[in-house]
Amino acid sequence: MTENPAATEDPAAALRSRIDTLRPHTARIWNYWLGGDYYEGDRIAGDRIRELHPAIGEYARADRLFLGRAVGHLMAEAGIRQFLDIGTGLPTSDNTHEVAQRLAPDARIVYVDNDPVVLAHARALLTSSPEGRTDHLDEDLRNVDSILESAADTLDFTRPVALMLLGVVIFIGDDEDPYGMVRRLMDALPSGSHLVLSHTITGPELSEVDEAVRFWNEHGVPALTQRTPEAVARFFDGLELLEPGVVSCSRWRPEPTDPDEPQEVALYGGVGRKR
Repeated sequence: MTENPAATEDPAAALRSRIDTLRPHTARIWNYWLGGDYYEGDRIAGDRIRELHPAIGEYARADRLFLGRAVGHLMAEAGIRQFLDIGTGLPTSDNTHEVAQRLAPDARIVYVDNDPVVLAHARALLTSSPEGRTDHLDEDLRNVDSILESAADTLDFTRPVALMLLGVVIFIGDDEDPYGMVRRLMDALPSGSHLVLSHTITGPELSEVDEAVRFWNEHGVPALTQRTPEAVARFFDGLELLEPGVVSCSRWRPEPTDPDEPQEVALYGGVGRKR
């Protein structure tokens, strides 16, 4: 379970008290690569990681474009109007609710993260259209029951929901039963719900990626657990995996309007439907 400080009369002060500006944090480094806000320690670590693996900055862009394409498909083709986005990360352009509410202003989105910087930005920037609704939960992916209980205040779990797990399961170690966490979340959702998941991969020809992850685990928080493409695909067991399957995020239904997107990144993603 994640231990968060007790609530105070000043939620902003409580969040500020949890921010560690000295140690690099993955959400802020990711945002640095996307051109957003960060602290000096995040920039230094982000530059060092990019030295070890020069293509790493492309992952952030590929993941963001994957999010937009997946949400767009779920809205237009599957009729999804509810999203549970766990591991939100720092707000940037085309966040889940922005993509969804452009297509359906009444869409409802619950964002979940336990990083205080993310939460402070989310409450200020991730605001809903008048017709829809957004909410922000201070929770950890490990706290499945608490997430579901709180999200039920905004989402109707009798209707299909898209569970968004972009770049977050990598922070769950193999000894913590990551597959069980994802399965428990999907088990709580009705037929017609979807899982959208992305995950950094490892493999025999990805020594630069492995070296960058080793550097991160020595200097930053939280620690990362890499997995092979086959291990990432296991998160979709029992679901109807949409074409083209679990592939490089840049190859999941790319659009001609994304000409600068790299053809291949060591960040794989997929979308699965619950029957």
